[in-house]
Amino acid sequence: MYDAREIKILLVDDEASILEFLELGLENEGFQIMKAQDGISAINIAKQFHPHIAILDVMMPGMDGFEVCKMLKKLSDVAVIMLTAKDEVGDRVKGLTIGADDYMAKPFSFEELLARIHARIRNQFPHLLNEVVVGPFQIKDGRKEIRFKGETLTLSTTEYELLKYLVINHGIVLSKAKILDDVWGYDFGGQENIVEVYIRAIREKLGDTEHQLIRTIRGSGYRVDLS
Repeated sequence: MYDAREIKILLVDDEASILEFLELGLENEGFQIMKAQDGISAINIAKQFHPHIAILDVMMPGMDGFEVCKMLKKLSDVAVIMLTAKDEVGDRVKGLTIGADDYMAKPFSFEELLARIHARIRNQFPHLLNEVVVGPFQIKDGRKEIRFKGETLTLSTTEYELLKYLVINHGIVLSKAKILDDVWGYDFGGQENIVEVYIRAIREKLGDTEHQLIRTIRGSGYRVDLS
């Protein structure tokens, strides 16, 4: 895993109660925390603090979260998790389009936010990881190797990246479009059915003939279940 004390998180929200709640919870997890109640302050803090993760509210007076996200992304490779007051598709699409890495709708559980923070660290800052153990999986990113129930899987480069992505985001439903964007890249321009082809191949290598490990969520995408 990683040492949480090495991870810097910037909290940006105009509601002091939310900032205090998040600060207390995340400091108890060991993370380094800085906070801001407006966009200008967030940008100024980020220039000195150099956060790995920014948890950013969309609805703020003055400079909104979308503008702050764009400016933060210009400064560094910070991973941005946006908080929206409503689970609206428009906010989600706009946030992802301007560079946000994830989003959550208020109200949210601290446990889910923590899981998404872990996923962002594993996805975007693998150099901070020694070895990731998730359920029956061991991911050794430096060696591009995944072990399942103690056995090393024989995977192509793309199979490795896809399985790692699915496992790290276990419990979260991932659409084919999002998988294409995050694994193949925004400029890939491929067809979504390529995801089905690779999922089928990975299931065979895992012996997941009943699709109990990598579940198909009809009309939504795929979800890895480890329970």
